[in-house]
Order: sequence, then C-alpha cells, then structure tokens
Amino acid sequence: MAIKFQYNKTSLQQLEKQLKIRVRTLPIIKNKESALRMEVKRCKEDVVELEEALEQRIHAYEAMFALWNEFDASLLAVKDVNLGVKKIAGVRVPVLQCVDFELRPFSLFNAPKWYADGIHILQQLAKTAIEREFTVAKLSLLEHARKKTTQKVNLFEKVQIPGYQDALRKIKRFMEDEENLSKSSQKIMKSQQEKRKEAV
Repeated sequence: MAIKFQYNKTSLQQLEKQLKIRVRTLPIIKNKESALRMEVKRCKEDVVELEEALEQRIHAYEAMFALWNEFDASLLAVKDVNLGVKKIAGVRVPVLQCVDFELRPFSLFNAPKWYADGIHILQQLAKTAIEREFTVAKLSLLEHARKKTTQKVNLFEKVQIPGYQDALRKIKRFMEDEENLSKSSQKIMKSQQEKRKEAV
C-alpha cells in the first residue's frame, strides 16, 4: 500500500500523527486478537463436548428404540428458544438462555410408565442439539472476527507502520537535502558578492 504524501512540513506532521495513532492502536488490536483466539479455542472445546453429549443422548434414545414406536411424538414440541447477546472482545454473539418446551397433556394412567422418562430424554436431546447449534454459530462469528482482527494487526504491523516510517524518512531526507542546498547556495552567493566587492 503506497502512502500518498508531499514533501512539506504539513504532510510530515500529518504522517507523524497517523503513525502515532497506529502505533498506539496496535497493542489494543493485538490484545483483542489474543482474546478472540482464546475464546475461539474455548468455543471449539465446547462444541466437541456438546457433540459428545449429543452422541450420548442419541445412544440413550437408541437404547429404548423399540419402545419409541409406541411414543406419541406430538406430545412434545419446542415452544421457544430464548436468546441473549453477549459481547466477547467487542464482538456481539448470541447466547442461548433457555429452551421452552410445549408439553401436551396426556393421561398418566393410560400411557406407558416410561413416557415421563421418554419426554425427559427428548427434552435433553433437543436442548443439547439446540445448544450445539448455537455454539457452532458463536464459533463461526468469533472465527470471522478473529480473522478480521488478525488481518488488521498484519496490515498495521507489516504494511502501514513501515510505510508511514518510510514516508517520514523520505520527507525528512528531502527537507534536509533542500536545507543543505539552500545553505550552500547562500554560501556561494555570499562568496560571489564578496568577490564583486573586492573587484570594485
């Protein structure tokens, strides 16, 4: 990225200001990146744990597979999924607060004894599956934010800060050269004036 500048003091001051801003901001962005990296790692671990829990719940469901043919699936439905929003290192992510189920009334006397356990198993299975989906969505958002932050760190560290430093160096050299030239031209003019005075 070529930084546009002019060889004058105004441009020099503007570039110095931009460089200071970037140098001051870089540690903050690095901290954000490391916080996001840790959160992504934690979130990946949560996804693995939830997948294992889901597998266990599915196995518990399959253990009673023959009985599930008798079960009335319309007894239980997910009524609502309550969400919250949490900020993690400046990134808004959805948080699952609770899952509300709608349970249709059924006769405890006419239904098999295991219906209550079956409903509990289905609730746990649904809740774990929903929680896993939210954690995967959260992971996706955090990874995207981490990638963007890493790009910004790299942009500042490897492109902009060195670019501004290089531009400042060029302007300072140009101004020093210009000053030296003006001093030497003044000396030459002065010596020529002295020679003219001596000749007169």
